[in-house]
Amino acid sequence: MKLLTLNCHSWQEDQQLEKLDILAKTITERDYDVIALQEVSQLTDAPAEGTYKKGHFGLELLKRLSSFGRKDDRMHWSFCHYGYDIYEEGVALLSRLPVTEMDSFFITKSIDPDHWKTRAVPRITVDAGNRLIDFYSCHLGWWSDDEEPYIDQVERLIEKQHPDRLSFYMGDFNNHAGLKKEGYDLLLSKGLKDTYTLAETKDSGTTVFGEIAGWEGNAQPLRIDYIFASEPVKVKSSKVIFNGEHHPVVSDHFGVEVEIEI
Repeated sequence: MKLLTLNCHSWQEDQQLEKLDILAKTITERDYDVIALQEVSQLTDAPAEGTYKKGHFGLELLKRLSSFGRKDDRMHWSFCHYGYDIYEEGVALLSRLPVTEMDSFFITKSIDPDHWKTRAVPRITVDAGNRLIDFYSCHLGWWSDDEEPYIDQVERLIEKQHPDRLSFYMGDFNNHAGLKKEGYDLLLSKGLKDTYTLAETKDSGTTVFGEIAGWEGNAQPLRIDYIFASEPVKVKSSKVIFNGEHHPVVSDHFGVEVEIEI
């Protein structure tokens, strides 16, 4: 099974349409089974186009995937909050495997879309042939936030875990693995297994270089995007993608792909 997570920074990138094409082409070539995306946006005042609005980033991605011959993907998107007064920003999951269940829940105290810290998480259950597996697309807040404490967000996330199913938590967790006794260690303390550390082959794992929104003043390489499993799994490889070396840069975050034996 091949998985991808990427914070898309959608509709805020230079040469956005070109980067969207690169993303769609790479997904097709790499043949991912499940994809978690964060910062997946649509314009608030755009007209409706089916379930979503015209120009929804995820919808545009699906159209491109279909044009490349990948026609089985289904998307589950959760709206979190308004961004920059013009966007409806959310998080999404795409799967080419059959989806048997889906839902969405808030991990913040706030459920008000007018508040930029409001965060929701979509979940899908897929039929992987011989078992059902749950996937979550996550975009958490910051460790030092007193208004929406990180530990509370993690508690709300983990309490939704199905006790009898393997689960994968994929996304932008906004906490650097190199900082001890903060968010990364908290996630591990909840029993999550970092597929990066389990991988037989891996690279540096760096997903952010320098300063981006939410990390103003940062001058060090960060590993803040992860794919966690709820139990130990056999991970053949973990690679950073869309970093300029392994495919062109398409966002202010790099992506993470893992290959797992299920």
